[in-house]
Order: sequence, then structure tokens, then C-alpha cells
Amino acid sequence: MNAIREGGQMKICLNEATTMPYSLKQDIISLGESKMFDGIEIWAEKLRKFLTDGSEQSLKEIIAKNNLRVAAICPFFLRSFGDMAQTINEIKWGSKIAFNLSCDVLLLCPDAPPSNLSYPEAVKIAGKALKECCKITGNYGIRIALEPLGMHPFIPGPKQAMDIIKESQSENAGFIMDTFHYYKSGISIKEIENIPIEKLLIVHVNDCEDRPKEELNDGHRLYPGLGVIPVYDILKVLKDKNYNGFLSIEIFREEYWKHPLPTIIENSYKSLKSIIDKLQKNG
Repeated sequence: MNAIREGGQMKICLNEATTMPYSLKQDIISLGESKMFDGIEIWAEKLRKFLTDGSEQSLKEIIAKNNLRVAAICPFFLRSFGDMAQTINEIKWGSKIAFNLSCDVLLLCPDAPPSNLSYPEAVKIAGKALKECCKITGNYGIRIALEPLGMHPFIPGPKQAMDIIKESQSENAGFIMDTFHYYKSGISIKEIENIPIEKLLIVHVNDCEDRPKEELNDGHRLYPGLGVIPVYDILKVLKDKNYNGFLSIEIFREEYWKHPLPTIIENSYKSLKSIIDKLQKNG
């Protein structure tokens, strides 16, 4: 049993963006061999590639053999102001596979409204679009996690995500916390303390370089604890709020991608474990 599970109910997994050059099968087997992680967050493009010559049943067997849970499948895209037909088709595809893999969360990234729409008008349109998606996933017992994005013109933080979730009137809609995106958007610890924890479906944990926020991009992400994001303070808030979902390490960094897969997995785990150990020590 890993140290994180011993100290609380939060579970850890690895988002496959962290291991981008490697295949889904390689990721699953290496994670299983490491015996460090509770789950895997499957990258949709890797899933598509696996299914070109593999079956859902064989994937399910590989996951089970390696004692992993599928925390979520990502990313999908909410095209509230664009081609919703494409979004619906993707959600139908993802929902069926997620159900077969005993996964209950799909991650959805938002688009932005045209400049001529007011915020209330945009929320109404996005809420309707989210409701359409949630009706589909709801048939499979699957939830949708809407992802606020760093400095996004429409959904930069949890407040805006909740506005759309409330508008959708969908019980199976929630949102995601990504420490990088929250930091870039200037989301404060106080705001995190006030989030409705029952709507927080998964947490992406990462750090980043010390740069002006407007210059930051995904390639500036670092392992937790190596940058300027107050990861410890954020996780403490989650622990105090009794968050019991997944902490998923998601890092888009080409420097890390050059490393052997077992090295990426070990570094990911150790970086998060060191923060969790400190959290446990301090109570």
C-alpha cells in the first residue's frame, strides 16, 4: 500500500500527458510494475490508437491485470459555440468505452464565446450544451468534469465553471482542479477553500516555472514541489475538506518525455509523495 493511501482517502493516478511519447499499453504495464499508483487517467488519443488493433475487452483485461482503476478519460471538448455535433459524437464514443472500463468521469475542456455575447448569454448557451452531454453520459452512470483553463476568456476558474454547471441543471456535472491552470488564472487559496467539494471530480497536480503568468504555457509545467505553485497549501485545503478523489499528475514537458518510462513514473510518484508526507507529518 502506498504512503498516500495510508494517510488519507485521496488516491493517486498518472495522466498520460505526463508520458506522452509512450503508448497506452506501455503506460499501463509500467504503472502496474511500479506498484505506486492507484489509477491511470487515459489520454483519448492514445486510447484511439490502442483500439485501432486492440479491443476494449483486451484493454480491460490489461488494466485489471495491473491492478489499476481508470480515473478518467480525457480530453473531450465542449464546443458550445461551435460544432456541437462533433462533441456529441465524441461523448457517445467516450461514454461507451468508459462504461466498459468501469470509469465514471470524462473531462471536458471549454471553448470561448464570440465577443458579441454577454457573459449571462454565454453561460446560458454553454449550460444547454453541457446538459446535452450530461444526458448522454448519465445513461451510462458517468459524470462530466468541466475544466477551467488558465486565463481562459470564459472559464478561468471554478466560479465560472459552477455558473455553467448550475445552468445545465445536471446532477452528473462537476468540475476539475488543475493546479497549473488555477495558478495561472490567479485563483486564491481562499477561493479553493470555498469550492463545493462534492462537485470536484478530479484534481490535476503539477507545478511550474517562475515566469510571468501571462507567459506560462503547458510546457513550463514541473513535477510537484519543484516550482512556484503552492501545491502543499492546495492539498492541505483538499484534505481539510475531506476530498477523497484522485490526485492525477499531469505534466506536458518535453524534457521529461525524453526520460525512460519507469523514470517518469518514479519521479512523478516521489514528487507527490514528498508533499503528502509533509502534509501527514504536519497533521
